[in-house]
This record gives sequence, structure tokens and C-alpha cells, in this order.
Amino acid sequence: MRHRPRSPVLIFILALLAAPLAGAAAGRVDAPGADDANRRALDRIFDDAMARYRLPGLAMGVVEDGAVTYQRTAGELVAGEGAAITPDSVFKIASNTKSMTTALLARLVDAGKLRWDDPVRRYLPDFRMHEDWVTREMQVRDLLIHNSGLRAGAGDLMLWPEPNTFTRADILRGLRYLKPVHSFRSRYDYDNLLYIVAGEVAAAAGGAPYETLLRREVFEPLGLSRCRIGDWSRDAVGDVAQPHVRRDGGNVAVRRDGAQIAATTMDPAGGVRCSLRDMTAWIGAWLDPERAGADGKPWLSPRQREELWRPQMAMTVSKRQREWSRTHFAAYGYGWRLSDTDGRLKVSHTGTLMGMYSLVTLLPERRSGFVVLINGEAGQARSVLDQVLSERIGAPATARTVAYYADALEREAAAPAAKRAPDTSKRTAIRPSTLSGRLGVYRDPWFGEASVCARGDGVEFVARKSPLLAGKIMSVGERLLLDWSADEVDAEAWLDFATATDGAVALTLAKVDPDADFSYDYEDLAFARIGDCP
Repeated sequence: MRHRPRSPVLIFILALLAAPLAGAAAGRVDAPGADDANRRALDRIFDDAMARYRLPGLAMGVVEDGAVTYQRTAGELVAGEGAAITPDSVFKIASNTKSMTTALLARLVDAGKLRWDDPVRRYLPDFRMHEDWVTREMQVRDLLIHNSGLRAGAGDLMLWPEPNTFTRADILRGLRYLKPVHSFRSRYDYDNLLYIVAGEVAAAAGGAPYETLLRREVFEPLGLSRCRIGDWSRDAVGDVAQPHVRRDGGNVAVRRDGAQIAATTMDPAGGVRCSLRDMTAWIGAWLDPERAGADGKPWLSPRQREELWRPQMAMTVSKRQREWSRTHFAAYGYGWRLSDTDGRLKVSHTGTLMGMYSLVTLLPERRSGFVVLINGEAGQARSVLDQVLSERIGAPATARTVAYYADALEREAAAPAAKRAPDTSKRTAIRPSTLSGRLGVYRDPWFGEASVCARGDGVEFVARKSPLLAGKIMSVGERLLLDWSADEVDAEAWLDFATATDGAVALTLAKVDPDADFSYDYEDLAFARIGDCP
């Protein structure tokens, strides 16, 4: 069996590692280990972030030197409806699920049910990547560290936008059609689909569905009583935060839950929901190497704790990391991002789903960390809180304010080269005659069918298995634009048709804004016309 060689960079890394009013304390849970001065400082950070970014809801917890020193919440489950966020409110934690999935796998390794270097096909015989040698060489560890060679977010259109009808079987079948853009194990590019595969590996090795195993091996031993995965009742659980987007200067709830929350295909990559109390307990478990489970036995062996935080794939250190945190290295472990900040190890991850943002950050050498949960559009707020809280804990003598970093991000966004999206405001709906010979039903090998057919005086694109991916085709100058009907789809796409010498018609898509969310992986689609419009 071929093993991946360690690069000099990784060897070096391994060695290195041998809106309330200001001042209001709504929803704060006083912790026995907190002193008044520390509490007031954290309140200022909380209040400043809530006010600066006009968040619909915010939950923040801090652990210092192994003790919970701060828990506070503010805002509403649904903006304008009056139900307050509490420490027990359940939020989507999105990709912070990944560290729970890898913890589940580590528990199975401790139990002798799998090994990190096992071939994936030992558990999933039908697993296929685009290249045969990658299929043979892909190990369980490779599913977790974003080294597949696929484009960032490849195949994510089988996961989002939700709802859709793609299954985990569709993902396993579709992977073989996703063409790599880099060599296997050569570089980091973020991936979600292989975490779905990892969940199926866990199910095969553990002898139960992924959701059942996660409850049994992670939630129950650590007492994460409000965490949810799979099927559950919104009303029976209660106190469930809903996602929001900014519209017309306010926060508007979107994708609101029905009475019954269903298991989703993407659960192993981003399907967990937890409360602030749960997530504070989660980081506490990682900061306490001696932590025992509910049965009194060690929850995770020292060997597996070390393995999960071992750098596996080098990442690029950004200009912002260098300037803000004096970062020298960045790498991905198993479901965790690893870096140094002010000379100390930082272990963290973020989670993003439309209208929900989460952050988990650990500073293990100080036995400290924090969690942030937000039910609104909050990419900048999350970045600012990560930086300010990291400094507050790790380098208090040089700690700066929320306003300092918020202003810095605004200057970045205003820079001339910051936005690369073209102006598409001058658009007109095309007539069916414009696409004579090109109307019809198209098929992509992994995404399935989509129709480009007349509807009234215009033309619509409709994806069969992803109903939110539907919209009118417009003209913008010489190009064709997909104007999605659903507000939840916030990345417009160019359409391009090509006709071969034999008359076959092909259709490709591309993001209008090259900096749009990579999960809109339009560039991986390659449609071929298979028939006429019905």
C-alpha cells in the first residue's frame, strides 16, 4: 500500500507542534470562574459586535484555563417575533460538524473497527473517483483533509441549495464524474462531498447509520443533550433559532423549519445543530485531555486526540493572518484548522450555511477557547470576534477592539480590486426564438437533468433534482445570464452553449462573481442535450 510522503513543510510543522443596548447583559449566564473585570470586557466585545453588525441573534461562550467564564446570548430566534435566544437555543453549526464526524471516526479507531490508513473501498466497494489510481489509493484519512485534487466545493450542488432530492448514493455514484483540477494529495482545496463518504465509512465500520453513531459516540458520552442530527421534532425540542438574511436594512428569516426536521444528505459535513451550552461543553472536552465520557472511561485516547490535531495538509497563510496574528503556518488536521497565533497553537473551524454562522476556536496551551453562534449573515462579524477574542485570551496586552478590526475589514472590502463581479444590472429576458435549436432537456453525468424550455414569452432553466435552481435566462450584452427565481440562490451564473460538428449541443455554466461561494460549483457542470422540451 502506497503511503503519502511528508513534505518538508509538514515535517517542520510537526516539529513546531511536538441588538441590545451597549452594556446590557441580556441572556448572560454568570459563571463561577469569572471575575467582574473580565466579564465587563467580554460584555463590551459582545455588545460592540451585536450593535456594529445588527445581528438578529448572538450566542457566545468562553472557557479560560479549563473553566467556563462566560456565556451570554441576545436577540431573537426569529427577528420581530419576540422569542429570545437563550443558552439552550439550538443553532445550525454547519461545518463545525466536521470535527464531530472525525471524533466519531476516532472513537471507531479506538474501538479497533477501522484504521486511518484503511482503503475507502474496504468499507464501500462501489466507491469510485474519476481516476482509477486515486480510487485504489484513497484512504479513510484522505476523506477528511481536502487533498482530493478536486476543485474547491466540487459537487456541492448535490448538497445545496436545500431542499433537493440528491441522496448519499447519488454522491457516491457522482464522484467518479467530477474531474480533478490538481493532482491527488498535491494541495489543499476545501471539500464537502468526501465528508459524506466518511459518514458512510463510519456507518459501514460501526454497523449503524451515521446519525445513530454520532448520537451514541459523541453526543451521549459528552452530555450534549440539546445537539441534534437526523430526524427530530422542532416542537418537541423547542427553542430553535432560524436563519436570517439582510434585506432592506433589516433581518428577514429564511428557510424556516417545518414542524419535523428531516435527516439530510449533507449531515456528516454540516448537519449538526447544538446550543451554546452544548458547544461550550464540546470545547471543554477538547481542552481537558483527561475528559471521561458518561461511562467514566476516557472519551478519546491520547493517541487519537493527537492524531486529530496533527497537521495533514499544508494551507496558505493569508495576508490577514500574517498581519493580524503574526501567523507562520497553517494546516488542516482531521476536521480542524491548525495555525499559530502570537506564537501559540490555535485549533479552530468555522461553519457557514445560508443565514447561520458558527465559530469554534481553541488555544490549547492556555486551556482556553470560545464558541460563537449567529443566526444571521455574519461573515465579517465572525472574523472580528475570532480575532478580538483570540487576542483577549492569548495576547491581552495588545488586544484591540471590535471597531478596530471591523474598520479594517471595511477598508479591505472598499479596495479597488476587492470586487471582481461585473455589472449585470442591464439585463433583458430573451425570447425562445433566440435559442432556436438549443431549447431542450440537458443532462450532466453527476448533477442529472435540467430543462431549458420556453415559458410564456421567455425561457427558463429548471434543474430536476434541485428545485431552487430554476430561473429565467436573460441577456447581458453578448452573454446569457441565469437569473434565479429563489432568493436563497445568491450566485448568478453565465450560460454558454456550444455546438459540435455532429450537431450535438453542450451547455456549461460559470459564476458571474468569481468570488462567490465556491459551493456554487457551476464550473464542474458539463451538460449535453438529450432531447426536446416536453
